[in-house]
Amino acid sequence: MMSSATEAPSRIEPALLEEPTAAIADAVAELSAASAVLGRSLHSRTAANLSGLVRIMNTYYSNLIEGHDTRPRDIERALAGRFDEDEGRRNLQIEAAAHVRVQAEIDRMAADRTLPEPASCNFILWLHHEFYRDAPDTMLHIEGAGRSFAMQPGEWRSRPEHDVEVGRHVPPSSDHVADFMQHFEVRFRFDRLGKAGRIMAMAAAHHRLNYIHPFPDGNGRVSRLMSHAMAHSAGIGAHGLWSVSRGLARGLESRSEYKTMMSHADMPRQGDRDGRGNLSERALAEFVLWFLRVCLDQVTFMTGLFELDALARRLRVYVDQSDRLKPEASRLLEEALFRGEFERGEAARITGLPERTARRVLNEVVSEGLLASETPKGSVSLRFPADRLEVLFPRLYPQT
Repeated sequence: MMSSATEAPSRIEPALLEEPTAAIADAVAELSAASAVLGRSLHSRTAANLSGLVRIMNTYYSNLIEGHDTRPRDIERALAGRFDEDEGRRNLQIEAAAHVRVQAEIDRMAADRTLPEPASCNFILWLHHEFYRDAPDTMLHIEGAGRSFAMQPGEWRSRPEHDVEVGRHVPPSSDHVADFMQHFEVRFRFDRLGKAGRIMAMAAAHHRLNYIHPFPDGNGRVSRLMSHAMAHSAGIGAHGLWSVSRGLARGLESRSEYKTMMSHADMPRQGDRDGRGNLSERALAEFVLWFLRVCLDQVTFMTGLFELDALARRLRVYVDQSDRLKPEASRLLEEALFRGEFERGEAARITGLPERTARRVLNEVVSEGLLASETPKGSVSLRFPADRLEVLFPRLYPQT
């Protein structure tokens, strides 16, 4: 039986850091500056296509955190509606396609300036509902620890069978989750915070949402999608060109850091000099600093990967190493990189080849999946197919 203090929403305090350390202030400033640089030199069309690549990457690493190794090619097949016959692998593909779809909608709303308050109960419920809306019954069935029930997408834990233990952590009981989430919304609302406050709140909210564990399942995925939305709302989203999930999965020095730091931030207050809340203020500050440094590491990594000249060099290397593409293909790829898109009829001018030869070279690049258009005869722009990523974007995924 939990005590009344354990079931009070103030159990998640401190929620925000009232007096951040100098190290946190520096990390906030560096992350803000670095995110402003990411993608600045890219054409908007190229950046939009690269953000699609990042969504697949984000999904891959989010799955990896859950212990599921769903390869980029499997995710691309799922997005095209081609699912594995094996039920277990098919369910992983369905989850992956859902993650990409929800993140794409977050990115769209951010670009349209219609993204809702990311800490609001309505938005967090929407994330969970949208993630699981197409899930088969087998994915929604929760069983174990003497309980068996069907999870309802977009609904808080609310019944005794929803109560759970997460390792050594015992989240609030189900009949108090709604109250905790109302408190969460009030404490982490962005509309009353400045930019630095929002960036720090993004880190703290990530832990506190998982601490509440508001859903029977899917809390980690929802928290990472919420963090992605918060990055946009905090002004550091860089048009969706970096992924918090890759950083959390890899850590700064060890892949076990995420789990360790999340557990560390569960620590109760350690004496009178450790804040005034139920949880340790020092542990929260250490988690926030680690989280922000992880984000900065990812923004820095993606900036180098997407830097215009470096990407142009890798495209040339790809063509040079290909036994299917002529050398002039690199001119088409660089044209699309720098201009964003070009008309198919421009191929001869760009390559310097006769019309018929230039058209054949263009068709070969399109067949390779590196250029594509929205309509059969429309302008072509760069694409980044999953089976070309190891060459074009080294170290984006673990070596296999």
